[in-house]
Amino acid sequence: MTYFVDTNVLLYSRDTADPDKHEMAASWVEHLWETRRGRLSAQVLNEYYVNVTRKLKPGLPLEEARADVADLMAWQPVPVDASLISAALAIEDSAQLSFWDALIVAAAHRSECPYLLSEDLNDAQTIGTTTIVNPFTNPPPTDGDLKR
Repeated sequence: MTYFVDTNVLLYSRDTADPDKHEMAASWVEHLWETRRGRLSAQVLNEYYVNVTRKLKPGLPLEEARADVADLMAWQPVPVDASLISAALAIEDSAQLSFWDALIVAAAHRSECPYLLSEDLNDAQTIGTTTIVNPFTNPPPTDGDLKR
């Protein structure tokens, strides 16, 4: 099973200001690297780069943030194109989400991810074919966990 990763998970994996969230996010990101189950979108990469270099205190050096983005390209980023935007507009209406959240959900659908890691949506909510998992209240699955 693959997991679509929202920007906040990547940011908290680098931000030590909230130790509990940092630990959970880092655990998820490590799990996704080890299992090769992580997916994301160009939107997530863009948001990550801007936030990790400009809003994080202290921000990551540009070279380190760029290396992160280069590494994350292995997670098969979904491009933001006209058809993804159209899908997001439909999800915005049907699920009553903000456009930005709907765009994340549409990208998760496009990448055929059954799970979306995000704290911005309701844990265990299913939107279309994707179920939201709050990574700060749910640890990564173990090898024996068949549910996820």
